[in-house]
Amino acid sequence: MSNTDAVSPPDDKASRHLRITQPSPWVLRWAHLIEPGGAVLDLAAGGGRHGRWLLDHGHPITFVDRTTEPLEDLTEQDGAEVIKADLENSPTWPLGDRRFAAVIVVNYLHRDLFPQLMASLQPGGVLIYETFARGNEGYSRPRNPDHLLKSGELLDAVHDKLQVVAFEHGQVTNADIPGIKQRLCAVNDLSLSEREDGDPPTHALPQI
Repeated sequence: MSNTDAVSPPDDKASRHLRITQPSPWVLRWAHLIEPGGAVLDLAAGGGRHGRWLLDHGHPITFVDRTTEPLEDLTEQDGAEVIKADLENSPTWPLGDRRFAAVIVVNYLHRDLFPQLMASLQPGGVLIYETFARGNEGYSRPRNPDHLLKSGELLDAVHDKLQVVAFEHGQVTNADIPGIKQRLCAVNDLSLSEREDGDPPTHALPQI
C-alpha cells in the first residue's frame, strides 16, 4: 500500500498499522463536508478503517492499495469496491478520469500523486489528508525525509487549486501513532462562487 501506512511487506510496521481500526479523528472531524451519499476514494487504504466507517454512513467507497488481503471481506459488500494497484510504480493512474465527492489519504505520502488527487475531486469534493512530517524521525518510522512532509507542504500543494478549510502541523501525542503530523482539509470549490467578489462558498466548522 504505502510507504507509511498499513500494508507493505509483513513487518512490524505493517502489523502496527493494521492493528489500528478506529478512524482518525481528523477524518471524522471533517466527514460532514462530504456530499451525503457521495462516492469516496480511500487511497492507500490499508485495512480500510476510514472507508469502512464512511461505508457504514452511506457512502460508496473505492478502496485502493497495493496489498488488498486486509480488504478481502469487503469484496462482496454493497457499496464497496477494492482495487489492487501499486500507486508508486504503475505507469497509469488506476481510476482513469473518475471523480469523487471525497478523497481520503492518511499516513501515506507520494508527492507525485498530488495533482492526480486534486483532479479526482468532483466540483465541491473534499480532500482530507493527514500524514507524518519532518521531525517525526525523533519518534518512530517513517524517518526517511522522502516520506515526511515539509512545513506547509500540503498548503503549497493545494494553493490556488482548492479552498483550505483547515490545516494543522505539529506534535500529536494522543493519535493512533504519536509523532509529528500535518493535516489538511480542502474543498474543490474555488470556481463555485456565487459572490460578487468571487470568494468561494464557506463551510460549517465542527463545534468544539
